[in-house]
Amino acid sequence: MNGDRIGVLLCGHGSRDAGAVAEFAELAAALPAHLPSDWLVEHGYLEFANPVLRDGLEALKAKGATRILAVPGMLFAAMHAKNDIPTVLSTWSAKSGLPVAYGRELGVDPKMIAAAGARVREALARADAEHGPVPLHETCLVVIGRGASDPDANANVSKVARMLWEGLGLGWCEVGYSGVTFPLVEPCLTHVARLGYRRMVVFPYFLFSGVLVDRIYGFTDRVAQAHPGIEWVKADYLGLHPEVLRTFAERATEQIDGVPPPNCQMCKYRTQVLGFEAEVGSPQESHHHHVEGQGASAPGANVADCTFCDDFCTGLCRLKVAAVEPFGHVSHSAGGHLHDHGDGQIHWHGPSHGHSHDHGHSHHEHSHGHDHQHPRYPHEDHPLGPLSALATLKKR
Repeated sequence: MNGDRIGVLLCGHGSRDAGAVAEFAELAAALPAHLPSDWLVEHGYLEFANPVLRDGLEALKAKGATRILAVPGMLFAAMHAKNDIPTVLSTWSAKSGLPVAYGRELGVDPKMIAAAGARVREALARADAEHGPVPLHETCLVVIGRGASDPDANANVSKVARMLWEGLGLGWCEVGYSGVTFPLVEPCLTHVARLGYRRMVVFPYFLFSGVLVDRIYGFTDRVAQAHPGIEWVKADYLGLHPEVLRTFAERATEQIDGVPPPNCQMCKYRTQVLGFEAEVGSPQESHHHHVEGQGASAPGANVADCTFCDDFCTGLCRLKVAAVEPFGHVSHSAGGHLHDHGDGQIHWHGPSHGHSHDHGHSHHEHSHGHDHQHPRYPHEDHPLGPLSALATLKKR
């Protein structure tokens, strides 16, 4: 559109980790060099950190933007990219009268594969220099993704892993996830330790640092202690690799030419995907307003105060079970909130179905009232998924 002043909004998820928030801000500062010189760039976060998305939109408007191109700062499109962020953008656009276009997630892109391959090669080079070379055919790559309740997003992690495995010519490759789905990090690493490979390269396929990357590295150290005969190598996350920056810039500039929306053939909200048939047509709404801008005060931000974890966040506080005995017996599964009552049990309070609730309470040093929907993840009782976190319960 001729005469428009283009503004670009980078839409981040947000993190309880200050370092991760700072890294995303660095991305926003580095991106203008890859865009037309007269474009404006701001960023915002969906939850936990400031500025929130609305603040970023208002900043672009105040600077004179007449057309905004929003880019999700997400590797893959799951609920955050498909529902939560678009809800915030469309609500603000309707109120402000300013058009907001919404671009693609980074996705499975040759540039992203190149950046990932560079991180794995860097880790291999460091390991060779420190411990001596190990043939690639005797090396196993473990790619750890975020993990989501969306099977399409989870499957994309596997595609990235396969392209790295085949492209680099490594001996074997496995995929794990830091949360929600299966296998989680510890059972995945315990499994690959049995495969007989001399070297294991653990690669967090994440954009930035944060609680989840710390969790991956923490579990790597734990499994490495149990299997000292294997060389364990921790690769860096993607970070501000030049190819990552190029991909972000492309996700903004391609909107000018009216690129069609992403392929939603396997989107669980639009087609019946095996095991997720009930979620077709789910409403597009965000439920993250109750943790907007909380940062370090958000639940789970301080591992030192956690009653479940020792030296890193294991994700146990996110476990959706109703009552767990000290040695891991699960009475039944449900959705709700996990609490430690000091009686040798941890309890997850909530209904045993996909739930909508309106509550106001103080929880982990924050108070909020919210009304939102949480569809049940159908495999939350998988023994290699969230239930595996029970093994990490702090010993009293």
